[in-house]
Amino acid sequence: MLLFVLNTGHQIGIATLQEKLKSIKIPDMSGSETIFPFCKVSYSLTGLQILNLGLPKSQVRLVPGTGVSLSISDAFINLHGNWRVKYLRIIQDSGSFDLAVSGLTISTTINVKSDGTGRPMVSGVNCQAAVGSAKIRFHGGSSWLYNLFSKFVDQALRSTLQKQICPLVDEAIDEMNPRLKTLNVLAQVDKYAEIEYSMVESPVVSNSNIDLSLKGEFYNIGQHKEPPFSPNPFSLPPQDSNMLYIGLSAFTINSAGFVYNSAGALSLYITDDMIPSGSPIRLSTKTFGAFIPQIAKQYPGLMMKLLVKTVKEPTITFEPDNVTLQVQSAVTAYAIQPNSTLSPLFVLNLNASVSAKIYVEGVKVAGTLTLNKIDMALAKSYVGPFEVKSLNNIILMVLKIMVIPKVNARLEEGFPLPAIGKMNLVNTQLQILKGYMLIGTDVQFTP
Repeated sequence: MLLFVLNTGHQIGIATLQEKLKSIKIPDMSGSETIFPFCKVSYSLTGLQILNLGLPKSQVRLVPGTGVSLSISDAFINLHGNWRVKYLRIIQDSGSFDLAVSGLTISTTINVKSDGTGRPMVSGVNCQAAVGSAKIRFHGGSSWLYNLFSKFVDQALRSTLQKQICPLVDEAIDEMNPRLKTLNVLAQVDKYAEIEYSMVESPVVSNSNIDLSLKGEFYNIGQHKEPPFSPNPFSLPPQDSNMLYIGLSAFTINSAGFVYNSAGALSLYITDDMIPSGSPIRLSTKTFGAFIPQIAKQYPGLMMKLLVKTVKEPTITFEPDNVTLQVQSAVTAYAIQPNSTLSPLFVLNLNASVSAKIYVEGVKVAGTLTLNKIDMALAKSYVGPFEVKSLNNIILMVLKIMVIPKVNARLEEGFPLPAIGKMNLVNTQLQILKGYMLIGTDVQFTP
């Protein structure tokens, strides 16, 4: 199980909204006003273009049970356009003008819910916009004439702006949904496994954060079989120093162990060519015969092969600042005959205690293992009874030099975390707590 907690990091949304508002299109305007007795002036305003737009003050407030409240104040828009005038029926003139809109306020509520596919979706409701003031200044020609009735034009432009702002705000909010749909609710890990990150319930909005409960479970590709264990509920401690917090429970990691064990992927053949050439210990009946004489007598001068294979899924445990892994496996030893057939020699039951170091790399969680200790017992012998403890050092060497590095090479490739679009994690910190690990991070999006 996985918890996804979003704190108020609204800079991305403000930047998106600012670009959207720059697309405001003010249509050409025309009209007539009587400014002196018996002097009617016909005018037109054309080619209005936005030169500058700023949203200097914005605030995001979480609305419990609903979503996010966005408020913007002291916004401004500077525009430039052309004017044309006709009066006394025969006199015409033209020039340019600048429009400065200030004191613009916008407020809206963003509703957050599930879209039915396990992804979050947003919608805008209750948008309101108001233009504090709009000052127009005319240049060239009979601009003194325009300045006389600028208040009429001012009112018309303010009305036009206010009518366009809220539809654009709603569009900007709706355009967040295609990005939210990129949440990797089902991410392929490799040829054996995929991980599901679908939402298991609608987002929970509190005064301080938005909680997304995601499934966070590994499956065999195309076979969504549940493991023989269930997730334990957990909750994240109050945190506010990062934009995003991810809680990854032991269940998620253990479901991976179940999947790879079911797929038969947790097995490895060890041959002599995998042992460093300078090692005095070789995978041969001569070396093992020094500890088990029957092997050298029955199979003299032969090379050997070991099969290390888990007999059940590994189990990971999270305790504060400590990660341990319990692995139950079997080690089967074979003598390699001259015709390449394998003659079984013995089978050992092996319980290993392993420490794990977990870290975040990019948008993946990765790790490395260190072998702590092993307990061995003889499961079956094809060469007669022998003292298992005599093989302790050899098996330890095999595990530390060949098995653990192979496993670490795969773990260092990492497993994908839930991500939206081209999301990057920065200032990432990881804590190991009881039953889960907590990832705190800030988020950046690559355009």
